[in-house]
Amino acid sequence: QVQLVESGGGLVQAGGSLRLSCGVSGSIFGIVAMGWYRQAPGKQRELVASITGGGRCHYADSVKGRFTISSFDIKNTMYLQMNSLKPEDTAVYYCNAQSGDEYWGQGTQVTVSS
Repeated sequence: QVQLVESGGGLVQAGGSLRLSCGVSGSIFGIVAMGWYRQAPGKQRELVASITGGGRCHYADSVKGRFTISSFDIKNTMYLQMNSLKPEDTAVYYCNAQSGDEYWGQGTQVTVSS
């Protein structure tokens, strides 16, 4: 079992920055990949960024050059640095971990005002 807890969401003006954190606990040694997803009202959940155990990163086209994902550190925390935020980035952001099974956090709201 893996437990994920997101934090760091909030309200920010367009052009601003936020850093999301995902605290990871449980059977972390079985994790092969982690990622951040988001879901805006009325839309499907979509992949924002992912990182493998080998450090290979993937970003959605809409966030390339603005968002940076980092693997979990010595504090067992994974981050998503979000810069140059746009109103269309408004969504609930979820942390995801894959280790044979798939795990999700509870989500954190990010709201970008114009």
